Amino acid sequence: MTTTTETQIPFRYDVVGSLLRPATLKQARAEFAQGAIDTEQLKQVQRAETKRVVQKQIDLGLKAVTDGEFNRSWWHLDFLWGLTGVGHYDYKQSYKFHGSQTRTDNADLVGKIAFNPNHPFFESFQYLQSLVPAGVLVKQTIPSPTMLFRDNRSDNWHEFYPTWDAYLDDLAKAYHETILHFYELGCRYLQLDDTTWAFLISKLNATTDDVTAHQTYVNLAQDAVHVINTLLKDLPDDLTVTTHICRGNFKSTYLFSGSYDDVADYLGELHYDGLFLEYDNERAGSFTPLAKIWHHDAHKRLVLGLITSKFPELEDVDQVKARIADAAKQVPLANLAISTQCGFASTEEGNVLTEDQQWAKLQLVKRVADEVWGED
Repeated sequence: MTTTTETQIPFRYDVVGSLLRPATLKQARAEFAQGAIDTEQLKQVQRAETKRVVQKQIDLGLKAVTDGEFNRSWWHLDFLWGLTGVGHYDYKQSYKFHGSQTRTDNADLVGKIAFNPNHPFFESFQYLQSLVPAGVLVKQTIPSPTMLFRDNRSDNWHEFYPTWDAYLDDLAKAYHETILHFYELGCRYLQLDDTTWAFLISKLNATTDDVTAHQTYVNLAQDAVHVINTLLKDLPDDLTVTTHICRGNFKSTYLFSGSYDDVADYLGELHYDGLFLEYDNERAGSFTPLAKIWHHDAHKRLVLGLITSKFPELEDVDQVKARIADAAKQVPLANLAISTQCGFASTEEGNVLTEDQQWAKLQLVKRVADEVWGED
């Protein structure tokens, strides 16, 4: 974990992760699914489009760039399927987004969870690393391990482990070793994407009158803190690890609503270098919980997701700057940064805006940051 006096990452203007999939890549994926092209042909299209969007991010002046998550269909499942001990099955129901239906893929345990040295994301990272010039960082995004706690993915843990805690320990170890391998390949900036905290906001608030149900979600929150802090322990000092707290993102729809109040204490316990927090509309509540989330950690930055990635309309610069000033009443301005509230395509379907509108959003993020913080 970074221990420098002045935290440099997350950057003042930062990118969350996913980018809209171009038509060429969508077509190649469809052709691959139909058996019309092979894996190598799909990879060629994927890499050509990755190279293009990496250069676009560099041209925009971003200090950290991603591959747009072009190597995956889902923001989380493709990574989970690559771990040893995780299988792929049909969930037979859509995830409950407001106003849209997803595909029904899911993951489940098929054995003991473990690091996979041949995980396909490692090859994708190496290609991405080869594209960036000096002075620009690759930002690697993967789902949080908490995503294996949800949506029936760990229901059969008892088939492989004597206790739930033994399973959690293996999960933390698998992630720790995975992150270390990314580091060995040159990664210095990694983000764990996480919808579990938004899920818990809704559940903790809804079960206040049901002691048993409420305790179930308290236990889940405590398990999440334990696993995350365990996997973060003893990572290299020059590796920055952040998280993005997501409320769901599919075709510009969402899963969860609610203030961070109910999980602020837990988030404040997490040993991340930075947290990306969705604050693009009233569903996120006020900035009051930021003080608890920051937890007086001089080395931690909170990245305010004040620019929506769901819709093309550009936010008013003065209004965004006013909101940053409001947030700075809870956390020092030096410990704040700005981004879009989420990526642009958590699944390959993508949000309802064009690629030009996507770049305009990221330009707006940079403009606001430059006007608020200047060169940093």
